[in-house]
Amino acid sequence: MGKVIAIEHLTLDGVMQAPGNPEEDLRGGFRHGGWASRHQDPAMQEVMGRHMTSAWSLLAGRTTYEQFADYWPKQPPNPFSEALGRARKYVASTTLTEPLAWENSVLLGGDAADAVSRLKEELPENLVVFGSGVLVRSLLSRDLVDTLVLLVYPLVLGSGRRLFPDSGSDLPAFRLVESTATGTGVIVTVYRPAGR
Repeated sequence: MGKVIAIEHLTLDGVMQAPGNPEEDLRGGFRHGGWASRHQDPAMQEVMGRHMTSAWSLLAGRTTYEQFADYWPKQPPNPFSEALGRARKYVASTTLTEPLAWENSVLLGGDAADAVSRLKEELPENLVVFGSGVLVRSLLSRDLVDTLVLLVYPLVLGSGRRLFPDSGSDLPAFRLVESTATGTGVIVTVYRPAGR
Protein backbone atom coordinates (compact mmCIF):
# COMPACT_ATOMS: atom_id res chain seq x y z
CA MET A 1 0.00 0.00 0.00
CA GLY A 2 1.36 3.39 -1.00
CA LYS A 3 1.68 6.40 1.25
CA VAL A 4 1.09 10.07 0.46
CA ILE A 5 4.12 12.23 1.24
CA ALA A 6 3.55 15.98 0.93
CA ILE A 7 6.70 18.12 0.66
CA GLU A 8 6.00 21.82 1.17
CA HIS A 9 8.12 24.97 1.23
CA LEU A 10 6.65 27.54 3.66
CA THR A 11 7.56 30.92 5.09
CA LEU A 12 7.25 31.56 8.84
CA ASP A 13 3.79 33.01 8.20
CA GLY A 14 2.73 29.92 6.25
CA VAL A 15 2.96 31.24 2.67
CA MET A 16 3.64 28.52 0.10
CA GLN A 17 3.05 30.49 -3.10
CA ALA A 18 5.81 30.68 -5.72
CA PRO A 19 8.92 29.64 -3.79
CA GLY A 20 10.89 28.85 -6.96
CA ASN A 21 10.95 31.96 -9.16
CA PRO A 22 9.35 35.40 -9.59
CA GLU A 23 7.03 34.32 -12.43
CA GLU A 24 5.99 30.98 -10.92
CA ASP A 25 2.58 31.98 -9.55
CA LEU A 26 1.29 35.53 -9.88
CA ARG A 27 -2.27 34.80 -8.70
CA GLY A 28 -3.71 37.51 -6.48
CA GLY A 29 -0.99 39.94 -7.58
CA PHE A 30 1.68 38.01 -5.66
CA ARG A 31 5.03 39.81 -6.04
CA HIS A 32 7.36 37.81 -3.80
CA GLY A 33 8.01 34.84 -6.11
CA GLY A 34 11.37 33.14 -5.79
CA TRP A 35 11.61 33.70 -2.04
CA ALA A 36 13.16 30.27 -1.38
CA SER A 37 16.07 30.46 -3.83
CA ARG A 38 18.64 32.18 -1.63
CA HIS A 39 18.17 29.67 1.21
CA GLN A 40 19.00 26.47 -0.66
CA ASP A 41 21.15 24.00 1.25
CA PRO A 42 22.26 20.41 0.47
CA ALA A 43 20.73 19.27 3.79
CA MET A 44 17.27 20.04 2.35
CA GLN A 45 17.74 17.69 -0.60
CA GLU A 46 19.11 15.02 1.71
CA VAL A 47 16.02 15.03 3.93
CA MET A 48 13.63 15.15 0.96
CA GLY A 49 15.54 12.35 -0.76
CA ARG A 50 15.10 10.08 2.25
CA HIS A 51 11.33 10.39 1.88
CA MET A 52 11.32 9.75 -1.85
CA THR A 53 12.03 6.06 -2.09
CA SER A 54 13.16 4.48 -5.33
CA ALA A 55 9.53 3.52 -6.01
CA TRP A 56 7.40 6.67 -6.15
CA SER A 57 4.95 8.51 -8.34
CA LEU A 58 4.24 12.23 -8.50
CA LEU A 59 0.84 13.42 -7.33
CA ALA A 60 0.01 16.99 -8.34
CA GLY A 61 -2.78 19.50 -8.60
CA ARG A 62 -3.38 21.24 -11.90
CA THR A 63 -1.37 24.40 -11.24
CA THR A 64 1.72 22.59 -9.98
CA TYR A 65 1.47 20.01 -12.76
CA GLU A 66 1.29 22.68 -15.47
CA GLN A 67 4.26 24.56 -13.98
CA PHE A 68 6.33 21.37 -13.67
CA ALA A 69 5.37 20.19 -17.18
CA ASP A 70 6.37 23.55 -18.63
CA TYR A 71 9.70 23.68 -16.78
CA TRP A 72 11.29 20.29 -16.05
CA PRO A 73 11.23 18.66 -19.52
CA LYS A 74 13.12 21.71 -20.88
CA GLN A 75 15.99 21.47 -18.36
CA PRO A 76 19.41 20.05 -19.20
CA PRO A 77 19.81 16.46 -18.06
CA ASN A 78 20.08 16.25 -14.27
CA PRO A 79 19.01 13.64 -11.70
CA PHE A 80 15.83 15.47 -10.64
CA SER A 81 14.48 16.21 -14.11
CA GLU A 82 15.26 12.65 -15.21
CA ALA A 83 13.51 11.20 -12.13
CA LEU A 84 10.45 13.37 -12.79
CA GLY A 85 10.39 12.36 -16.45
CA ARG A 86 10.44 8.64 -15.58
CA ALA A 87 7.94 8.88 -12.72
CA ARG A 88 4.25 8.24 -13.24
CA LYS A 89 2.42 11.52 -12.71
CA TYR A 90 -1.11 11.50 -11.29
CA VAL A 91 -2.89 14.82 -11.85
CA ALA A 92 -5.93 16.03 -9.93
CA SER A 93 -7.87 18.46 -12.09
CA THR A 94 -11.43 19.20 -13.09
CA THR A 95 -10.38 21.36 -16.06
CA LEU A 96 -7.60 19.43 -17.83
CA THR A 97 -8.41 16.76 -20.40
CA GLU A 98 -6.48 13.78 -21.66
CA PRO A 99 -4.13 13.22 -23.26
CA LEU A 100 -1.81 15.16 -20.96
CA ALA A 101 1.31 16.49 -22.66
CA TRP A 102 4.02 15.33 -20.22
CA GLU A 103 5.06 11.70 -20.59
CA ASN A 104 3.69 9.17 -18.07
CA SER A 105 0.88 11.51 -16.94
CA VAL A 106 -2.52 10.24 -15.85
CA LEU A 107 -5.55 12.43 -15.18
CA LEU A 108 -7.49 11.52 -12.02
CA GLY A 109 -11.22 11.62 -12.60
CA GLY A 110 -13.89 12.68 -10.12
CA ASP A 111 -13.22 13.78 -6.55
CA ALA A 112 -9.45 14.05 -6.02
CA ALA A 113 -9.49 12.76 -2.43
CA ASP A 114 -11.57 9.73 -3.45
CA ALA A 115 -9.18 9.02 -6.34
CA VAL A 116 -6.13 9.32 -4.08
CA SER A 117 -7.72 7.05 -1.48
CA ARG A 118 -8.15 4.39 -4.19
CA LEU A 119 -4.59 4.89 -5.45
CA LYS A 120 -3.18 4.40 -1.96
CA GLU A 121 -4.90 1.00 -1.84
CA GLU A 122 -3.91 -0.04 -5.36
CA LEU A 123 -0.31 1.17 -5.68
CA PRO A 124 2.74 -0.27 -3.93
CA GLU A 125 4.75 2.94 -4.40
CA ASN A 126 4.49 6.23 -2.53
CA LEU A 127 2.73 9.26 -3.96
CA VAL A 128 4.91 12.35 -3.53
CA VAL A 129 3.31 15.80 -3.67
CA PHE A 130 5.19 19.07 -4.15
CA GLY A 131 3.21 22.28 -3.68
CA SER A 132 -0.35 21.63 -4.89
CA GLY A 133 -1.87 23.48 -1.93
CA VAL A 134 -5.54 22.98 -2.87
CA LEU A 135 -4.98 19.26 -3.36
CA VAL A 136 -2.97 18.86 -0.15
CA ARG A 137 -5.62 20.70 1.90
CA SER A 138 -8.30 18.35 0.56
CA LEU A 139 -6.13 15.31 1.37
CA LEU A 140 -5.35 16.61 4.88
CA SER A 141 -9.05 17.12 5.61
CA ARG A 142 -9.67 13.44 4.73
CA ASP A 143 -6.61 12.22 6.72
CA LEU A 144 -4.93 10.91 3.56
CA VAL A 145 -1.48 12.45 4.11
CA ASP A 146 0.89 9.94 5.72
CA THR A 147 3.98 12.14 5.95
CA LEU A 148 4.20 15.92 5.90
CA VAL A 149 7.66 17.33 5.16
CA LEU A 150 7.69 21.06 5.84
CA LEU A 151 10.66 23.21 4.89
CA VAL A 152 10.15 26.41 6.89
CA TYR A 153 12.14 29.43 5.68
CA PRO A 154 13.19 32.34 7.92
CA LEU A 155 10.99 34.83 6.06
CA VAL A 156 7.70 36.63 6.68
CA LEU A 157 5.97 37.78 3.50
CA GLY A 158 2.66 38.99 4.89
CA SER A 159 0.65 37.90 1.85
CA GLY A 160 0.25 34.98 -0.49
CA ARG A 161 -1.44 31.62 -0.66
CA ARG A 162 -1.02 29.55 2.48
CA LEU A 163 -1.01 25.82 3.05
CA PHE A 164 -3.29 25.84 6.07
CA PRO A 165 -6.67 27.59 6.19
CA ASP A 166 -7.11 30.61 8.47
CA SER A 167 -10.04 29.11 10.37
CA GLY A 168 -12.59 26.33 10.48
CA SER A 169 -9.95 23.68 10.16
CA ASP A 170 -10.70 20.03 10.91
CA LEU A 171 -7.17 18.89 10.16
CA PRO A 172 -5.77 15.86 11.95
CA ALA A 173 -3.15 16.26 14.66
CA PHE A 174 0.43 15.48 13.70
CA ARG A 175 3.48 14.39 15.66
CA LEU A 176 7.02 15.52 14.93
CA VAL A 177 9.30 12.61 13.95
CA GLU A 178 12.34 14.51 12.65
CA SER A 179 13.75 18.02 12.44
CA THR A 180 16.89 19.44 10.91
CA ALA A 181 18.23 23.00 10.80
CA THR A 182 20.17 23.95 7.69
CA GLY A 183 23.07 26.37 7.51
CA THR A 184 20.82 28.87 5.71
CA GLY A 185 18.26 28.94 8.52
CA VAL A 186 15.63 26.66 6.98
CA ILE A 187 14.06 24.23 9.43
CA VAL A 188 13.13 20.92 7.80
CA THR A 189 10.46 19.12 9.81
CA VAL A 190 8.85 15.75 9.23
CA TYR A 191 5.42 15.01 10.69
CA ARG A 192 3.18 11.97 10.74
CA PRO A 193 -0.47 11.75 11.82
CA ALA A 194 -0.64 11.47 15.62
CA GLY A 195 -3.31 8.78 15.57
CA ARG A 196 -1.30 6.27 13.56
